[in-house]
Amino acid sequence: MQTRLLNTKQAADYLSVSAAFLERDRWAGAQIPFVKVGSRAVRYRQADLEEYIEQQVRHSTSEESR
Repeated sequence: MQTRLLNTKQAADYLSVSAAFLERDRWAGAQIPFVKVGSRAVRYRQADLEEYIEQQVRHSTSEESR
């Protein structure tokens, strides 16, 4: 199994959000899973991003987040 790792900018582009959004998410407790490579590099698995997207699907604007 090959895992595709994306850097913060690539992951932000994939989700159509800013890199700052992902940085805030990591700082606030990471709803979006990430991988630390070495002591500084942050990467996102494409499969985790796809799963996060699926978890965000709503059928009404009044529906609460999971």
